[in-house]
Amino acid sequence: MNQINQGIPFVDLKLQHQSIQTQLEQAIQAVLEQGDFILGQAVSDFEAAFASASGVDYGIGVASGTDAIALGLEACNIGVGDEVILPANTFVATLIGVLRAGAKPVFVDCDPQTALIDLQAAAKAITPQTKAIIPVHLYGQMVSPKQLLDFADTYNLLIFEDAAQAHLAARDGYQAGAVGTAAAFSFYPSKNLGAFGDGGMVLTKDSNIAKKMLLLRNYGSSQKYFHIESGTNSRLDTLQAAVLREKLPYLTKWNSDRYQIAQQYNRELAPLASAGIIPIQNHSGIGHIYHLYVVKIDDSCPLNRQQIQAELSALKIQTGIHYPIPCHLQPAFTNLGYQLGDFPQAEKLAKQILSLPMYPGLSNSQIQAVVTAIASIVSSEPQQLLSV
Repeated sequence: MNQINQGIPFVDLKLQHQSIQTQLEQAIQAVLEQGDFILGQAVSDFEAAFASASGVDYGIGVASGTDAIALGLEACNIGVGDEVILPANTFVATLIGVLRAGAKPVFVDCDPQTALIDLQAAAKAITPQTKAIIPVHLYGQMVSPKQLLDFADTYNLLIFEDAAQAHLAARDGYQAGAVGTAAAFSFYPSKNLGAFGDGGMVLTKDSNIAKKMLLLRNYGSSQKYFHIESGTNSRLDTLQAAVLREKLPYLTKWNSDRYQIAQQYNRELAPLASAGIIPIQNHSGIGHIYHLYVVKIDDSCPLNRQQIQAELSALKIQTGIHYPIPCHLQPAFTNLGYQLGDFPQAEKLAKQILSLPMYPGLSNSQIQAVVTAIASIVSSEPQQLLSV
């Protein structure tokens, strides 16, 4: 229990940054000396590097992943009068991006095994106003590109990927960001590729979309004081781009480390399946980059998710819930007309899912300690463990 008593964080960014601290400091210092803090050289360098690594031609850095969705949809000419299909079990930024673009969000349910969007349910939601679908590559696993492309071709829909959790993820021979017309990424600090603050990017193969994005993120301006679009101020900071550019060469190794950690979790947790601890399924093999490692606390478990999370917290093991309330049940969006029971799989998952510690550098002994703690909790009285 010593490993548990020392505490196991949900994410350990210090561990990641310590290994490349000198390079990061040098990258930041270079920006300070150059003084190009807005749309500086590091921004265009990182845009080109991340686009190339993702297998697309253009990358346009913006201030956040939310802006990447909103402005990206606008650049794709999705707006007022258009319906956009998206899963109910996603972070609210996906929904907010659709609303900010002026389009109408249409929620659908998810696959209970993978938590990814249910394309059969999506097919039933198609109307003459449906113009786009947003597949959310949730937890680091892509929605099947082959199935998605067939779906979009059948219904003549634009694919706009929400790849905020899927940096360099792969499936069916495609990389995240290279499947649809455009894609949105987030560089929130805890992402697989994270900045030292907020940041986002739109990737696309379409030069016209890229040109429009360049305008939209910078007041709609093609040159200073000359505005040809009604844009906004949403620019990836040069300092953040410099940090991200320095981290990018390490991303493949970090993703591989996450996959190996997930494999150990799978092995260690397998005996607990009979106790109702069920990992979200991986249908992508090594292409799953495990931004999060998520298990379901099934109905067969003797304790519920809240009890297990509380006991783990008492043992100084941090966990998360991604996400506890589906978008259609969020109080801010009751005007959309959805209600409890509309998406039963998403609603059930919201009550069951638990994200376990996951980050590059998480040790074998830490993984074993997490699983040992869960095993003890589900097989013992909670009160007996609180004093450990």
